[in-house]
Amino acid sequence: MAMSFNQRVIEEFRANAGKVGGPFEGGDLLLLTTTGAKSGEPHTVPLAYVRDGGLLMVVGSNLGAPSHPDWYHNLLARPTVRVELGAEQFEAIAVPAEGARRERLFARVVQVAPGYGEYQAGTERTLPVVVLERPEPGPEAPREIDNLADKLMEVHTWLRTQLRHVAAEADAYFAARAAHEGPGDAPAPGLGLQLRQHCLAFCQALEFHHTAEDKHMFPGLAQYHPALRDALERLREEHRTVARIQGDLVALLGTLSTADPFGFRTQLDAVAMELTAHLTYEEEELLPVLAAVPFPPTGP
Repeated sequence: MAMSFNQRVIEEFRANAGKVGGPFEGGDLLLLTTTGAKSGEPHTVPLAYVRDGGLLMVVGSNLGAPSHPDWYHNLLARPTVRVELGAEQFEAIAVPAEGARRERLFARVVQVAPGYGEYQAGTERTLPVVVLERPEPGPEAPREIDNLADKLMEVHTWLRTQLRHVAAEADAYFAARAAHEGPGDAPAPGLGLQLRQHCLAFCQALEFHHTAEDKHMFPGLAQYHPALRDALERLREEHRTVARIQGDLVALLGTLSTADPFGFRTQLDAVAMELTAHLTYEEEELLPVLAAVPFPPTGP
């Protein structure tokens, strides 16, 4: 089977630490891997990127076509993406810019790459400007990870940091609504893409983490540390409780333009309370045992 143009670019990119020839030679190019909104399978595409200070941006131009590219629909469903930039690889949260911020960033994009202005002029849709945010682990995360306890604390620190980040964005959103002045009603309820993407990324990461614990880590601990079985059963039950509350939170994100922000904040507070108590209990019970387990694993 003949290799597609995109696949040839991807293989050349990976073989040469991000350098490619042909129409992309000398350009700023990255590889973006999204998870299929329907299939759940990874999809990688080469994309030009633009920087604005510390921001890394890609544009859903689709060569000026009337519809958004598939990768954009994927990242709306699953905001956590993988970025390959030169020889570096990292996970990021994909956040489309909105309103005045989108206009400012798109002006910067056109300044660097005028062709995007031509694409925008040739279509009625607004070309999405997507910021690829690299999550920071937070100052309290372990700097060096050589055992499973450190790895668990890295994950827990990220979850706590993201939860605080989402709560701060929700508070800022409510404050903006409360500050509305002038004629007419306040803007219709809606969470905003930035808040939505961060919240969805947090929920999906939490679900993945708990599923991995239930299927892999907990059975192993129960086998080799029978004294932990009661604690592990309690942790599994807490996983189910958090999942139920989290499901209500995700449901609020399903209708972006009509989601009730006050209902959202209530659900977020419930998740925060349950999750904080859960993480603390898990650390108290499991960290002493996990500290003796090397990470990455050295063998069976």
